[in-house]
Amino acid sequence: MFKRRFNLFVISAIIFTLAFSFSTLTVTADNKIGSWIGAWATSQMAAWTTVDWDGGFSENGFDDETIRMIVNPTASGEEVKVRLSNEFGEKPLTFGKATIGKTDEDAKVISDSIETLTFAGEESVTVPAGEAIVSDPVPFDVVDGEDLTISVYIPEESGPATWHNTANQKSYFSVGDATANVDGSGFTNDSNSWFFLSGVDVLTKSNKKARTIVALGDSITAGYLSTLNANQRYTDFLNERLDKEINNQTFSVLNQGISGNKILRDDAIFGEKALDRLERDVFSQTNVTDIILFEGINDIGHVPHQLDAEEIIKGMKQIAKEADKRGIRIYVGTLTPMNSFTGDPTYYTEEGEETRQAVNEWIRSQDIFDAVFDFDRVVRDPENPDKILPKYDSGDQLHPNDAGLKAMADSIDLSIFKQPLSRTAYK
Repeated sequence: MFKRRFNLFVISAIIFTLAFSFSTLTVTADNKIGSWIGAWATSQMAAWTTVDWDGGFSENGFDDETIRMIVNPTASGEEVKVRLSNEFGEKPLTFGKATIGKTDEDAKVISDSIETLTFAGEESVTVPAGEAIVSDPVPFDVVDGEDLTISVYIPEESGPATWHNTANQKSYFSVGDATANVDGSGFTNDSNSWFFLSGVDVLTKSNKKARTIVALGDSITAGYLSTLNANQRYTDFLNERLDKEINNQTFSVLNQGISGNKILRDDAIFGEKALDRLERDVFSQTNVTDIILFEGINDIGHVPHQLDAEEIIKGMKQIAKEADKRGIRIYVGTLTPMNSFTGDPTYYTEEGEETRQAVNEWIRSQDIFDAVFDFDRVVRDPENPDKILPKYDSGDQLHPNDAGLKAMADSIDLSIFKQPLSRTAYK
């Protein structure tokens, strides 16, 4: 179901800035031909200062410590750039050193794979509060699906940290500058979160048309309660399918899900609302061509409940409008069941279920989005359609398990991605 057809021009060259603007086919100074695309990304949040669910890492920040983080790229390339964020910091933040390497296991890095990242030619960089920075390009063989290890050294007190919680991937901490450490010794603490790290871009090896799909959503998109360190989010499964089944393009799928996130309301714990994080988390990603919007269930479930379906629909329409203004295709997922959610006894109400059904009815009948992904029909129990199918339940009756997330990805009709896009950069 498409409402637009693009008739757009190809750009042959692009000026790189720290703004992460769109990119197309590029010829580098050493005659490499490829495209700069987003290979990995995660949404940033302010530190938690009112709860201690994360062990206090985000609130307390870091001082003379190295944070070692594992990421799983969804595109291959021969050069790499890394984005570090102080967007929710309270003061300027100095990164004393940052490195990238190939992951061995846990905090270990494959010997001789570590490369030092630089920023305008310098190893150390200070980022003002409210800003992010992109490293210089460095030759590095990035392989789609093979983990990367990124280590950042914080030499001075950082204050509350910009971060992404519930990453479903362990990060590790060591005292002092351990960015060049290979055997993982000294990394004695860990957390299921990423800190200060918001993106990885690669220069593809192929001259195929590149396509970056950004998944905007909440905890189900983030893969909450999927298997730890296993990359079993629905976006991971979707990327695998695209790579296997469509050979005429280069695909990357970026996951911008935040647990508990909402379309209409900011939250100190669950991040800025989707409408306010569009520019940073979606439109500024490198070479974004497609968006999957799968969000709204927390607007209904969290107190105060949003029980007016029209308000949620209005927010979805606004997101679609912003994508359309930039010539980006956007798809929408139906809201999945929430009855009997064990994590919050106030989450489900009969009025909220009526709201969910009304939103889903509109999603299935509208012609604003380019396609509908009916995730509700995929994971619901046919005999109890307000509940998740037991074989897809992670255990809390809200979040799908690995099998459910794979079923969601498998349900997406890949024919909508088969035709390469030709488009100009929008800003």
